[in-house]
Amino acid sequence: MAATNKTTNKADGNLSDRLRETLVRMSNTQKVVVMVSIAAFIALLVASSTWLKHADYRVLFSNISERDGGSIITALDQLNIPYRFSESGGAVLVPGDKVHEVRLRLASQGLPKGGAVGFELMENQKFGISQFAEQVNYQRGLEGELARTIQSIAAVQTARVHLAIPKPTVFVREELKPSASVLLYLYPGRTLEPSQVAGIQNLVAASVPQLPVSNVTLLDQSGAMLSQLKSKLMETGLDPTQIKYVQELEASVIMRIEGILTPIVGPGNARVQVAADVDFSQTEQTAETHRPNTTPPEISIRSQQTSETASATPSAQGVPGALSNQPPAPATAPLTQPAVAGAGGAAAPSGAPVPGQLNAAGVQAAINSVGQPINTRKDSTINYEVDKTIRHTKQSVGVVKRLSAAVVVNHRKEVGKTTSKPLSDIELKQINDLVKEAMGFSKDRGDTISVANAPFSIVDKGDGGIPLWKDPELLSIGKELIKYGAIAGIIAYLLLGVARPLLKSMLESLPKASPRSIGTKLNIVADEEEDQGPSPAATLDKKIEQARDVAQQDPKIVANIIKDWTSSNAT
Repeated sequence: MAATNKTTNKADGNLSDRLRETLVRMSNTQKVVVMVSIAAFIALLVASSTWLKHADYRVLFSNISERDGGSIITALDQLNIPYRFSESGGAVLVPGDKVHEVRLRLASQGLPKGGAVGFELMENQKFGISQFAEQVNYQRGLEGELARTIQSIAAVQTARVHLAIPKPTVFVREELKPSASVLLYLYPGRTLEPSQVAGIQNLVAASVPQLPVSNVTLLDQSGAMLSQLKSKLMETGLDPTQIKYVQELEASVIMRIEGILTPIVGPGNARVQVAADVDFSQTEQTAETHRPNTTPPEISIRSQQTSETASATPSAQGVPGALSNQPPAPATAPLTQPAVAGAGGAAAPSGAPVPGQLNAAGVQAAINSVGQPINTRKDSTINYEVDKTIRHTKQSVGVVKRLSAAVVVNHRKEVGKTTSKPLSDIELKQINDLVKEAMGFSKDRGDTISVANAPFSIVDKGDGGIPLWKDPELLSIGKELIKYGAIAGIIAYLLLGVARPLLKSMLESLPKASPRSIGTKLNIVADEEEDQGPSPAATLDKKIEQARDVAQQDPKIVANIIKDWTSSNAT
C-alpha cells in the first residue's frame, strides 16, 4: 500500500513538473491564450448550468387592474412563489410548471376580482353607518356583480355597469323608473349578435326591480350603441333569424339529396347546392260574401208580421139639427141563444159567417147597423235570412316559394383501372328522379333542378390535423433540443477548435527527449518496479523483458546507454 501511494505521488509530481516546464517554455502570447480559453470554458459551463436550471416563465394573468395586481403580488409573496413582470408591465409571469397550481390557489382566495367590487363590500359594514351610505354600497355591489356576470360572456373582455335608481316616492305622478348603462369592451375581432345584446339587456333588467328593458343602454368601446342593433336589422329586413332559417332549410335539403346519392355514386362523388326562395311576408285577409236566399226549398224566414183592419161609416139618421148631431149610442152585440138540443135548426160553426152580419178584421156586426161604405186594409211583412260567409285567412311565415338544386356527379371509376367513364343516360335519369323526390320537387311552385356528370379535377383530402410545424408539443421539444444542441456545439468548439490545437502546438514546441532522459525514465521504471516487486526473480525477468523491448524498438538508444555506462566505469 505504501508503495502504491509513493508511486502515485511520484506520478503527480511528474505531471506537475511537466506542466510547470511547459508553462516556462511557452511565450507570453500562448500563456494569455491559454488563460482566456480556460476562463471562457469555465464561464460557458457556469452559464450553461444556470440556463438549464433557469425555469421557463409563463403568463399568469395579463391586463389586470392595479388593485388586483397588488393583491396578486402579495399572495405570491405569501406562497413563496417567484414571479416576474413582462417588459410592458401588463402581465405577471411565474414558472411554467406552476401556472395552473398558482391560478387555482389564487382562485380559492377570490383573485383576481376583475377590478369591480361585488357584494363582498357588504360583508364589512361598520356599526352606525347611515342609510344613504348603505344604499350606495348596495348599488356599488350590484353594479360589480352585474359587471362580473357580463364578463363571463366569451366575446366580452371587460364591462362596466352604471345604475340610476331614483328614490322611492308615494306620489304616482312623480315616480320615475330606474335606468341602466352598460359599457362593453370586446375582444379584438369579436362582435355581439342581436340575441346576445337582447340577453344582456334582459339580464340587467331582471336584476333591478322595476327596470324596463327599454331603459337599458349598451355601448361598446368605440361608442357604438348596441341596444339598437336588433331594431335596425328588423327595419332593414336583415333579420338574422330569417337568414339562419333559410340556411338550415338549404342544409337539410342538401343532406337529404347527398344521403340518397351516396350509396349509388359513393362518398365524395357528388356535390349538391340548393338555393331556397322563402317568403317571410305576413298577410291576413278577411272576406265577407252575401248570396241571395230565393230557393224555395232552402228559403229561411227570419220574421213575419201580418196586419188587417176594417172600418165602416154609419149613415145619417133623424131630423137635421142639434139632436141629429149627437154621438151614436154604444153598440150592443145581439144576444144569440145557444142551440137547444133537439131544435129544428143547427147552430152555425164558430167563425163562419152569419147571415145578416158582417165579419171583418175581428169585428162582427149587423149589416143593417153598418153604414156605407166599408174600408178594409191588410198588411203583411216577411223578413228572410241573408246567406252570408265570413272567411279569415292568415298566411304562415316562411313559406317556400321556390327551390333550385344543382347536382354534379363524378365519373364512375372502373374497377382495377385508373380511368373513369361517364354515367349512362339511364343512370342520370334515375339520379334526376331521386333528387326530385328527395327535395320535394313541385312543378306548380316553379322548382328547378340541374344534374351534370363531369370528372372531378380536385380530390378532397381528409383533414390531417395540425401540421407538425404548428404542434405546440413538438415546438416545445424542438426549442429544448436547440438549446441543448447550442450548448453542446459551443463546448465542442472550445475543446476541438481551441484547446486541442493549443495543446498540440505546445507539445510540438517541447524539445525532444535525449538518451540520458530515456535512461532516466528506464531507471524510474526500474525503481518503481523494485518498489512494487513481489519477488526478485520475477522482477529480474520483467526488467530483462522490458530492456529487450526497448532494444528492439530503438537499438541506437540502447547502444548509447551502454556506451555511457562503460565510459563511466572507465573513469
